[in-house]
Amino acid sequence: MDFLHRHIEALIFCNPEPLAKGDIQKCLAEMFEADVPMEHIDQAISELQEKYAQEESSFALEHLGGGYQFLTKPAYQPSIAILLKHQSQKRLSTAQMETLSIIAYKQPVTKGELEQIRGVNCDYSVQKLLEKELVEIKGKSESIGRPLLYGTSGKFMEYFGINSIQDLPQPKDFTQPDNQIGEERE
Repeated sequence: MDFLHRHIEALIFCNPEPLAKGDIQKCLAEMFEADVPMEHIDQAISELQEKYAQEESSFALEHLGGGYQFLTKPAYQPSIAILLKHQSQKRLSTAQMETLSIIAYKQPVTKGELEQIRGVNCDYSVQKLLEKELVEIKGKSESIGRPLLYGTSGKFMEYFGINSIQDLPQPKDFTQPDNQIGEERE
Protein backbone atom coordinates (compact mmCIF):
# COMPACT_ATOMS: atom_id res chain seq x y z
CA MET A 1 0.00 0.00 0.00
CA ASP A 2 3.07 2.28 0.07
CA PHE A 3 2.30 3.41 -3.49
CA LEU A 4 -1.10 4.67 -2.33
CA HIS A 5 0.58 6.79 0.37
CA ARG A 6 2.83 8.42 -2.20
CA HIS A 7 -0.06 9.23 -4.54
CA ILE A 8 -2.12 10.73 -1.72
CA GLU A 9 0.90 12.67 -0.48
CA ALA A 10 1.48 14.09 -3.98
CA LEU A 11 -2.19 15.07 -4.40
CA ILE A 12 -2.30 16.90 -1.07
CA PHE A 13 1.08 18.53 -1.66
CA CYS A 14 0.09 19.91 -5.07
CA ASN A 15 -3.29 21.28 -4.03
CA PRO A 16 -3.14 24.90 -2.80
CA GLU A 17 -6.17 24.43 -0.53
CA PRO A 18 -7.21 21.64 1.83
CA LEU A 19 -8.05 18.55 -0.24
CA ALA A 20 -11.15 16.58 0.78
CA LYS A 21 -11.04 12.79 1.07
CA GLY A 22 -13.78 12.52 -1.54
CA ASP A 23 -11.63 14.42 -4.05
CA ILE A 24 -8.67 12.21 -3.23
CA GLN A 25 -10.82 9.14 -3.82
CA LYS A 26 -12.07 10.45 -7.19
CA CYS A 27 -8.52 11.20 -8.38
CA LEU A 28 -7.24 7.80 -7.29
CA ALA A 29 -10.20 5.99 -8.88
CA GLU A 30 -9.48 7.70 -12.19
CA MET A 31 -5.75 7.09 -11.87
CA PHE A 32 -6.05 3.38 -11.09
CA GLU A 33 -9.25 2.85 -13.07
CA ALA A 34 -10.71 1.12 -10.02
CA ASP A 35 -12.50 2.12 -6.84
CA VAL A 36 -10.20 2.76 -3.90
CA PRO A 37 -11.94 1.99 -0.59
CA MET A 38 -12.25 4.97 1.77
CA GLU A 39 -10.79 2.81 4.56
CA HIS A 40 -7.52 2.53 2.60
CA ILE A 41 -7.46 6.29 2.09
CA ASP A 42 -8.19 6.90 5.79
CA GLN A 43 -5.40 4.52 6.80
CA ALA A 44 -2.90 6.08 4.38
CA ILE A 45 -3.75 9.62 5.59
CA SER A 46 -3.43 8.52 9.20
CA GLU A 47 0.01 6.99 8.52
CA LEU A 48 1.10 10.11 6.64
CA GLN A 49 0.01 12.26 9.58
CA GLU A 50 2.10 10.09 11.91
CA LYS A 51 5.08 10.28 9.53
CA TYR A 52 4.99 14.09 9.38
CA ALA A 53 4.30 14.49 13.10
CA GLN A 54 7.85 13.28 13.76
CA GLU A 55 10.31 15.85 15.04
CA GLU A 56 12.61 15.69 12.00
CA SER A 57 9.86 17.02 9.71
CA SER A 58 9.38 20.78 9.38
CA PHE A 59 5.76 20.45 8.33
CA ALA A 60 2.72 18.39 9.24
CA LEU A 61 -0.33 17.00 7.47
CA GLU A 62 -3.29 18.82 9.02
CA HIS A 63 -7.04 18.26 8.75
CA LEU A 64 -8.75 21.62 8.25
CA GLY A 65 -11.41 23.24 6.15
CA GLY A 66 -12.97 19.87 5.33
CA GLY A 67 -9.77 18.49 3.84
CA TYR A 68 -6.08 17.84 4.32
CA GLN A 69 -3.19 20.21 3.76
CA PHE A 70 0.54 20.34 4.48
CA LEU A 71 1.40 23.18 6.85
CA THR A 72 4.70 24.19 8.40
CA LYS A 73 5.03 23.58 12.10
CA PRO A 74 4.81 26.56 14.50
CA ALA A 75 8.48 26.17 15.50
CA TYR A 76 9.48 27.42 12.03
CA GLN A 77 7.32 30.55 12.11
CA PRO A 78 10.26 32.96 12.69
CA SER A 79 12.14 31.86 9.55
CA ILE A 80 8.93 31.90 7.50
CA ALA A 81 8.15 35.40 8.76
CA ILE A 82 11.54 36.57 7.48
CA LEU A 83 10.89 34.99 4.08
CA LEU A 84 7.46 36.61 3.84
CA LYS A 85 8.95 39.98 4.79
CA HIS A 86 11.52 39.65 2.00
CA GLN A 87 8.84 38.58 -0.48
CA SER A 88 6.64 41.53 0.45
CA GLN A 89 9.55 43.82 -0.34
CA LYS A 90 9.59 42.29 -3.81
CA ARG A 91 6.00 43.34 -4.44
CA LEU A 92 5.44 46.16 -6.85
CA SER A 93 4.07 49.48 -5.66
CA THR A 94 1.25 51.17 -7.54
CA ALA A 95 3.72 53.60 -9.10
CA GLN A 96 5.98 50.72 -10.19
CA MET A 97 3.01 48.83 -11.69
CA GLU A 98 1.90 51.93 -13.60
CA THR A 99 5.42 52.51 -14.89
CA LEU A 100 5.87 48.84 -15.78
CA SER A 101 2.57 48.70 -17.66
CA ILE A 102 3.52 51.76 -19.73
CA ILE A 103 6.90 50.20 -20.53
CA ALA A 104 5.25 46.89 -21.46
CA TYR A 105 2.74 48.44 -23.84
CA LYS A 106 4.87 51.26 -25.30
CA GLN A 107 8.33 49.67 -25.43
CA PRO A 108 10.92 50.72 -26.28
CA VAL A 109 10.22 53.89 -24.32
CA THR A 110 12.35 56.67 -22.81
CA LYS A 111 12.04 57.94 -19.25
CA GLY A 112 10.83 61.27 -20.65
CA GLU A 113 7.98 59.54 -22.46
CA LEU A 114 7.10 57.64 -19.27
CA GLU A 115 7.00 60.87 -17.28
CA GLN A 116 4.90 62.58 -19.94
CA ILE A 117 2.31 59.76 -19.78
CA ARG A 118 2.30 59.42 -15.97
CA GLY A 119 2.67 63.15 -15.28
CA VAL A 120 5.22 62.57 -12.49
CA ASN A 121 8.92 61.81 -12.12
CA CYS A 122 9.60 58.11 -12.76
CA ASP A 123 13.27 57.87 -11.68
CA TYR A 124 12.61 55.83 -8.53
CA SER A 125 10.13 53.45 -10.18
CA VAL A 126 12.40 52.80 -13.16
CA GLN A 127 15.37 52.22 -10.84
CA LYS A 128 13.39 49.70 -8.74
CA LEU A 129 12.14 47.91 -11.86
CA LEU A 130 15.72 47.66 -13.11
CA GLU A 131 16.85 46.28 -9.73
CA LYS A 132 14.06 43.69 -9.83
CA GLU A 133 15.15 42.87 -13.39
CA LEU A 134 11.63 43.32 -14.74
CA VAL A 135 12.82 45.93 -17.23
CA GLU A 136 16.09 46.36 -19.04
CA ILE A 137 17.85 48.98 -21.09
CA LYS A 138 17.20 48.22 -24.76
CA GLY A 139 19.49 50.89 -26.23
CA LYS A 140 19.56 54.61 -26.84
CA SER A 141 17.05 56.76 -28.66
CA GLU A 142 18.07 58.72 -31.75
CA SER A 143 16.39 61.85 -30.35
CA ILE A 144 18.21 64.82 -28.78
CA GLY A 145 20.39 63.79 -25.85
CA ARG A 146 20.15 60.11 -26.84
CA PRO A 147 18.09 59.02 -23.80
CA LEU A 148 18.02 55.37 -22.76
CA LEU A 149 15.25 53.15 -24.08
CA TYR A 150 13.54 50.77 -21.66
CA GLY A 151 11.72 47.53 -22.37
CA THR A 152 10.57 44.45 -20.50
CA SER A 153 12.89 41.55 -19.70
CA GLY A 154 12.58 37.78 -19.74
CA LYS A 155 12.00 37.92 -15.99
CA PHE A 156 8.96 40.13 -16.67
CA MET A 157 7.48 37.33 -18.78
CA GLU A 158 8.17 34.81 -16.03
CA TYR A 159 6.80 37.11 -13.28
CA PHE A 160 3.50 37.57 -15.10
CA GLY A 161 3.31 34.04 -16.53
CA ILE A 162 3.30 34.98 -20.21
CA ASN A 163 5.40 33.85 -23.16
CA SER A 164 5.46 37.05 -25.21
CA ILE A 165 4.30 40.65 -25.14
CA GLN A 166 1.44 39.63 -27.47
CA ASP A 167 0.02 37.60 -24.52
CA LEU A 168 -0.66 40.80 -22.57
CA PRO A 169 -4.33 41.79 -22.40
CA GLN A 170 -5.26 44.32 -25.04
CA PRO A 171 -7.14 47.53 -24.18
CA LYS A 172 -10.23 46.16 -25.98
CA ASP A 173 -10.22 43.29 -23.41
CA PHE A 174 -10.97 45.76 -20.64
CA THR A 175 -14.64 46.59 -20.52
CA GLN A 176 -16.12 48.95 -18.02
CA PRO A 177 -19.50 48.07 -16.61
CA ASP A 178 -22.21 50.57 -17.34
CA ASN A 179 -22.42 53.17 -14.65
CA GLN A 180 -26.07 53.16 -13.71
CA ILE A 181 -28.17 53.35 -10.63
CA GLY A 182 -31.29 51.27 -10.18
CA GLU A 183 -32.91 49.05 -12.77
CA GLU A 184 -33.47 49.65 -16.44
CA ARG A 185 -36.94 50.72 -17.55
CA GLU A 186 -38.67 48.98 -20.36
